[in-house]
Amino acid sequence: MARKKLHRPIAAMARKIREYRALKNRPRDSERFALNYETMRRPLTQKRLPVLAWEDVRNENRLLALLCRLPRLGVGRTVTRKSWLWAYDEPCYWVITKVKADYTAENMDHGRAWGYLTFRGKTEEEVREIDKVMYHDWRMVPKHEEEAFKKFTPVQEETIRFLPYPPLLRAMILAQWQKEGKQITEEPMIDLEKVMASPHQRAKKKATGTPV
Repeated sequence: MARKKLHRPIAAMARKIREYRALKNRPRDSERFALNYETMRRPLTQKRLPVLAWEDVRNENRLLALLCRLPRLGVGRTVTRKSWLWAYDEPCYWVITKVKADYTAENMDHGRAWGYLTFRGKTEEEVREIDKVMYHDWRMVPKHEEEAFKKFTPVQEETIRFLPYPPLLRAMILAQWQKEGKQITEEPMIDLEKVMASPHQRAKKKATGTPV
């Protein structure tokens, strides 16, 4: 018989106090992501940034560094990232809905932000926290350019339904057909719709038929 676990309220309270102290004493984001722009090292960890990031660090801004200069901390404005502009033709941006700045930071360039994400022309319906706000990669979209920046006509994606079999598998299928006496009039192809369908969809499609 298993021994009943005793409730130890003092030990539980001591554990909660330790967790609270650890949470309270943990370094803030302004300390964790602080940067010495001369040595390109973080004072807290003494880690040096990769050389490829130095140019962006000197020329680009953190997200909160842009938002702290604006009225209402930029709520309602549109921001994007340099890496997105270089990588994608479709519009990628955030529409800011909420900002929580770290007022203890020297230039108030640290904190958290939330918004609606549009990635490659597709907009998410739910607000979520913006990630990588500490990257020196953010750009503000000017208000008079927002409408043109967001304008996007989706291009219909070309879907491929059939693919040829690999050579060895194709030879095996043709040999099987020849053995069964089937007349070979067409090339064997892989039906991607059947392969990619889930078991539930396949069972549903199989069950659906002409009533007898």
